[in-house]
Amino acid sequence: MQQKLKQHLWLWLVWLAGFYAVWLYLVIGLGYWPEAKAHWPIAVAMAIGSYAAGSTPMGGGTVGFPVLVLLFEQPATLGRDFSFAVQAIGMTSASIFILARRQPIAWAMLKGAMLGSLIGTPLGIWLIAPYIPGLWIKLVFAVVWASFGLLHLYRLNEIAGHSGMTEFNEKWDFNVGCWLGLGAGAAVAAVTGVGIDMVLYTALVLLCRTDLKIAIPTSVIIMAFTSVLGVIVKNLSTGMQPGVFENWLAAAPVVALGAPLGVYIVALIGRKPTLLVVAFLCVLQFFWTLYSERASLGLSGMLLSTLAVGICLLGFEHLRRWGAKLVGYRSENAAVERHVVNDTNTVTSQTSGVK
Repeated sequence: MQQKLKQHLWLWLVWLAGFYAVWLYLVIGLGYWPEAKAHWPIAVAMAIGSYAAGSTPMGGGTVGFPVLVLLFEQPATLGRDFSFAVQAIGMTSASIFILARRQPIAWAMLKGAMLGSLIGTPLGIWLIAPYIPGLWIKLVFAVVWASFGLLHLYRLNEIAGHSGMTEFNEKWDFNVGCWLGLGAGAAVAAVTGVGIDMVLYTALVLLCRTDLKIAIPTSVIIMAFTSVLGVIVKNLSTGMQPGVFENWLAAAPVVALGAPLGVYIVALIGRKPTLLVVAFLCVLQFFWTLYSERASLGLSGMLLSTLAVGICLLGFEHLRRWGAKLVGYRSENAAVERHVVNDTNTVTSQTSGVK
């Protein structure tokens, strides 16, 4: 097995060498080192963010967005575009590492999500994101991530206890993934720069009862795909926000190694400790957002934001119950099929005996 891993990890090493060659050309050959050096704080923050990106279903923007927007008080649009840009390196690096290690992936649902994202993300960038005010971008991020964190704080043992994956049929998985990718790409990723990975992951663990060893690598790959797509679409049409490139120069060499490191380390120490820490940070950033925007939101705005978190949690619970019903139906059908097969075998053996 180790020999097989070594035969494929060279692909990741080639990618890594190519990326660092390009980065060195930018900072040394084209003289961008002063810009990269001046933005060292985001590189420090992304050392943590990239580890979370590779070891959890939360993209690197989960740390990059609140650090830039809440801590450094940069525009939410900058946080969104930076998330796309930095994940295009970190999550891609982690994805190549995952594929090189031949980790199990929920391929049918992933392929559907990629097709949905291919359509939904550009549509969201062109038709939705430009009309979302900066405050709303912050709140969408805060609400979605807080509800996701709370889900893990009270359902982690159940989620971590899943083994394998409940596969209904490839066509069903593909169609579900397609609709999820379309909706999350347009309404979440295009607005915040992150989130489609969390949506797909949630469907896998709540609807399909998928093992974390399958669900998290699958979520990493869809975020890498969507981030690269987002960078391409924005550069060819709307353009990236000022300041993204300078922050990217500082953070990119960190996340290129940090995200795959998260993939590797979490396989040694388990996923539950990391998920608990990141879930706590997701909830913390929600209260941080409400506090920093209290003047704009007022009491009514803060209450509505809290209500939105509750609605998301109800949606998660509905998805969980739906998944339980689907698993039950599948088990019943499998039992009926086994019974039919056994009856057929019995009749066949009796017929053979008569002859």
